[in-house]
Amino acid sequence: MKKSKFSKTILLIALPAISLILVSYLQNPLTAQTSSVHLTMGNPSGANTSYSNLLLSKSQYAVSYNCYRGTPNWVSWQLNTSWLGSAPRQDDFRADTTLPSGCYRVTSSDYSGSGFDRGHMAPSADRTNTIANNSATFLMTNMIPQAPDNNQGVWANLENYCRDLVVNQGKELYIISGSYGAGGTLSNGTFSTIAGGKVTVPARTWKVIVVLNRPNSGAASVTTSTRVIAVNIPNTQGVRYANWRDYRVSVDSIEVNTGYDLLSNVSTTTQSVIEARVDNL
Repeated sequence: MKKSKFSKTILLIALPAISLILVSYLQNPLTAQTSSVHLTMGNPSGANTSYSNLLLSKSQYAVSYNCYRGTPNWVSWQLNTSWLGSAPRQDDFRADTTLPSGCYRVTSSDYSGSGFDRGHMAPSADRTNTIANNSATFLMTNMIPQAPDNNQGVWANLENYCRDLVVNQGKELYIISGSYGAGGTLSNGTFSTIAGGKVTVPARTWKVIVVLNRPNSGAASVTTSTRVIAVNIPNTQGVRYANWRDYRVSVDSIEVNTGYDLLSNVSTTTQSVIEARVDNL
């Protein structure tokens, strides 16, 4: 009897602690995946703690990072006028020290002499409201080896178009940008890796842009008439003066090539319409 009472007492003392641990265990992954405004449209790859699909939830954007490729799988961010201002470009390219110790931390010098640009996924010019926010875009976990003509030409023109939608038309955008494959082409050949094999050079660069009419209206406001722009561009020279509109594709086609579930927070009936459509504006 005494033993039974003692056991019950210990259980009553232990239960709150066990419950707290269990709740914390269950909630932390969920919070990590859903609390960020930059994941409003969803977590395309179910990014978590895997080294090939590592979720980095930053104030300025969210990342699925691939430690084995040395690049992000995708980067997702919100863009509205609140993120734009007059902060100058910081150009402080640097390793991301938040990566776990077992994950190689790519440095700016890993790109030196490669011929490839340190290509932003979330652009510097999309984060000009504060110096700290602009600086955050220069972490190497936000970079891929990008052919200069792609990065500085057709890709940059689409970035400028996105900001124009925000500044001049009052839109709010949710943008997901990434790459896949291996083998980027420069004038002197095609390269699958740089930095002694530590960084994979992707074959393709892609972007999906959800255009909302009202800020902070969220995934529930996406309808079958919502404009969604998707592009898939080769990571190669020769596209500097190309029109980004010529590379428009359906979201469905990007999902086929990447295996991701894009816009997963949008209702499935709406997804089936907007993901099959190719933008034509």
